[in-house]
Amino acid sequence: MTRLALLVVASALAPSLARGADDSLTFAGHKGFVTAVAFTPDGKRIVSGSEDDTVRLWDAKTGKEVWSVEVGGKGVTSVALPPGGKRIAVGCWERSTRVFDAESGKALLTLKGHKETVTSVAFSPCSERIATGSADDTLKVWDAKTGKLLLTLESGNDYDVTAVCFSPDGKRIASGDGDNIVTVWNAKTGDEELTLSGHDAIVTAVAFSPDGKRLASASRDDTVRVWDAKTGKCLLTLKGHTEDVTSVAFSPDGKRLASGSEDKTVRLWDVVTGDEVAVRKGKNPVASVAFSPNGKRIAAACGNAVVVWEVSK
Repeated sequence: MTRLALLVVASALAPSLARGADDSLTFAGHKGFVTAVAFTPDGKRIVSGSEDDTVRLWDAKTGKEVWSVEVGGKGVTSVALPPGGKRIAVGCWERSTRVFDAESGKALLTLKGHKETVTSVAFSPCSERIATGSADDTLKVWDAKTGKLLLTLESGNDYDVTAVCFSPDGKRIASGDGDNIVTVWNAKTGDEELTLSGHDAIVTAVAFSPDGKRLASASRDDTVRVWDAKTGKCLLTLKGHTEDVTSVAFSPDGKRLASGSEDKTVRLWDVVTGDEVAVRKGKNPVASVAFSPNGKRIAAACGNAVVVWEVSK
């Protein structure tokens, strides 16, 4: 096992913060593709994970790197923070999920049990559980403090679980898979509550709206779908991306939806009308998107960097 180490970055090699022509900010420092990005709950920092096997914490205003940790997982696939923001869960290529202290970068837990790559991670709203999806076709739920395995959920097909998220009340978990399906589970019992069909390709990301009434899913069929989270009815199919949609995130007020794609764009949508509100184009495919807690900024994983846009601009 690779030894976990806190990487001290010398000032001469410090990552750079660049401002783009569209007034975007680029946080550079990763040596491989950035696969995941998230804001801390206070909005002051940004977490990014990369194929270079590091997780980095950035000052969201200045772009200064606060710390960088070598995960020891042969590459990072996903990151997640609980509402309190004190920990970071990291999904890894080599089948494990690592948990770090968000302030110091210190390693706290290693969750082992999946037989293949961990593709997605999510904290419950109460911060007491962690859900993980894997290429081994299972979704697992863990005790976030002890690392004990609580549930293993299987949909009965032989397709990767590609995405997971908790509902805002923590009572349900949504997952996406390689069979083009979104499944909603009872988070306590593991029972299937809904199966949402409609995508024509692999589901790559899922997200509940802040009020829990809607569920969004992104897919390699180049679309985003918005579903009624209670009935499973498809409310909207958002079309505009020209390549795989890799990620999706609701704004804090639930009125907007951001999506990222391999077509190198981040698109902003009106959740009620389905109208495309804005498009921002970068230089590289977008692997992950996240809203700041106040809804004024969007961070995106683009190539080897994190790019941040002001929503108002």
